[in-house]
Amino acid sequence: MAFQKPPGTQDLLPGAVERWQFVESKARDICRRFNFREIRTPIFEATELFQRGVGETTDIVEKEMYTFTDRGNRSLTLRPEGTAGAVRAFVENKLYGEPDLTKLYYIGPMFRYERAQAGRYRQFHQFGVEALGAVDPALDAEVIALGYTFYTEVGLKGVRVEINSVGTPAVRAAFREKLLAFLEPKRSLLCKDCQSRIDRNPLRVLDCKVDQAHFEGAPSILDSLDEECQSHFDKVKTYLTDMNIPFEINSRLVRGLDYYTHTAFEYKAEGIGAIDTVGGGGRYNGLVAEVGGPDQPGVGLGLGLERTVMLLEHQQTELPNATAIDAYVVALGEAAEREASKLIYQLRSSGLSVERDYQGRKMKAQMKSADRLQARYTAILGDDELARREIALKEMATGEQRFVSLDSLAEAIKKQ
Repeated sequence: MAFQKPPGTQDLLPGAVERWQFVESKARDICRRFNFREIRTPIFEATELFQRGVGETTDIVEKEMYTFTDRGNRSLTLRPEGTAGAVRAFVENKLYGEPDLTKLYYIGPMFRYERAQAGRYRQFHQFGVEALGAVDPALDAEVIALGYTFYTEVGLKGVRVEINSVGTPAVRAAFREKLLAFLEPKRSLLCKDCQSRIDRNPLRVLDCKVDQAHFEGAPSILDSLDEECQSHFDKVKTYLTDMNIPFEINSRLVRGLDYYTHTAFEYKAEGIGAIDTVGGGGRYNGLVAEVGGPDQPGVGLGLGLERTVMLLEHQQTELPNATAIDAYVVALGEAAEREASKLIYQLRSSGLSVERDYQGRKMKAQMKSADRLQARYTAILGDDELARREIALKEMATGEQRFVSLDSLAEAIKKQ
């Protein structure tokens, strides 16, 4: 039988995967500059971690998790997001005992059983960062700036930052009563998801993409902030302004996870069908304690790499050519072919990307292969050149050809 990839997944093939490599390398470089260090956690965790950490009333936990029972009768779940696993590792490995702030980043696959559509997959990839151990609003602004820097430096245009404050649990409890008073008369007009959320998590109702027309005049959580929350939010805005990070305030932005406190933010961009959110995050001061650790504050983000790559393609962004090779070696004759194997190994060991023919093709076909591989040089070795310990080096862009000694070939290519 012919096998096919599971629904909601994709094969990243040569020719396309180079965009991913570029995006991932840019993420790693930015994290180096912002002093975030990489963490790699398991792809599956105890189901309860996500139930407690993400929130039992979230769409992720209720509808979207890939959960299974292993042979030890343990309930495990493929990670639907990265923060809960990173915080679990922070607690289990007692990173909170270190004197400095813990700043972590990760890049990897996540899993959610969602309806497949443009920019939304069941196996998707996120670049995320988590900063744990400080309540300073300057850290919120730093994390927001990191994400904005990432989108700017990969070459995306038109990315917008939207921010909000979701306050503290106490603030949200007071706001919840005001919101319920507004929503109850409209219950029958709302979609089924919103009708369900009114009773369990009414703040999520405001985030609905279907019923926005019914929310005109809804109370704003920003009007319910206490002095501490208002001060924190004002300072975040000040720091972003000082860094020239453009932002808009969206009082209905709550994000889809229960653990957020104070700052919540999203990055928006158009070009992926009905989806405009490409990443987001926020502060989560109670999450560490929720998963069994000391009461340590944190703030982080998660950026969707599929959506980033799709936007790069949609905007026809030119990326560095990562597929071109440095040299293609053409060997003519049995003795030259034997020498070519040794020569190519030496070139690769010196840091150059090199290819050759393994299909017994004629020189003309090999030169076409060099063109397809976008080789910067072809190095042609025949019996006569081998006898002189030389090789013909041709620059493909100009057609200029010269002879160099076999021993200095790597140096001659690198010099250019």
